[in-house]
Amino acid sequence: MPRVEEVTPDLLRSWPLPEAAGDKSDRGDVHVVGGISSTPGAVLLAGVAALRVGAGRLAITTSADTAALAVAVPEAAVHPREELADCSPPDVFVLGPGLSDPDDLVPTVLQLHPSAALVIDAGALKELPTLPSRTVLTPNGRELRMLADGDGEDSDLVQQVADSLQVVVASGGWVASPDGRLWHDGTGSVALATSGSGDVLAGAVGGLLARGATPEQAACWGAHLHAAAGELLVPRRGRVGLLARELLDELPTSLASLS
Repeated sequence: MPRVEEVTPDLLRSWPLPEAAGDKSDRGDVHVVGGISSTPGAVLLAGVAALRVGAGRLAITTSADTAALAVAVPEAAVHPREELADCSPPDVFVLGPGLSDPDDLVPTVLQLHPSAALVIDAGALKELPTLPSRTVLTPNGRELRMLADGDGEDSDLVQQVADSLQVVVASGGWVASPDGRLWHDGTGSVALATSGSGDVLAGAVGGLLARGATPEQAACWGAHLHAAAGELLVPRRGRVGLLARELLDELPTSLASLS
């Protein structure tokens, strides 16, 4: 097993994010693609998380009710799925929140926008093609085992998937790079084990990529901000019963504490 580097506030302060000052166009565009009629909230959570960590602009493409989402997220441009080919190329795509079937989503996006960075989550993790180097996968534990095609310790599985797909993988507090580096963040707790929490993580990683972070940096920072947001809520909400949408308002506080 490679040497594990613990993700701590001191480590992140020594690995600063690109400056977030300037025009919104300088902080990057994030485009979230996902959600069906029964899961419109997933793209909302991911998209707002991207903005909360400093991304400049947000677009959402979904098969869910676009009018309702446009009202719920007035900061975003919201498009129906059939208009994906007509959308302006973003800096980062976050693919998969709220999806159960990939429906050729990843190959389609790669064909339309080959230069964009990718965060791949949930249903879009199935049947992956060859991926560009600026890609981060954010599987949950079940999805991680599907990608690894077996069981084992999370630390071994994230490295196995990173090696086999040659991309960065973030799962369960572990981040693995295809060059063999491995990080662990022990900040999180059972409070994060709640519906929609993974959508928040995927969006946060996407927002940091849009700001110009490397995939490894975006994954480590995103995992820590996500976990720290949960810990900020524990005194008020307890460790069981936290809602994923409550994490969103704590992300800027978590980020500011590392400035």
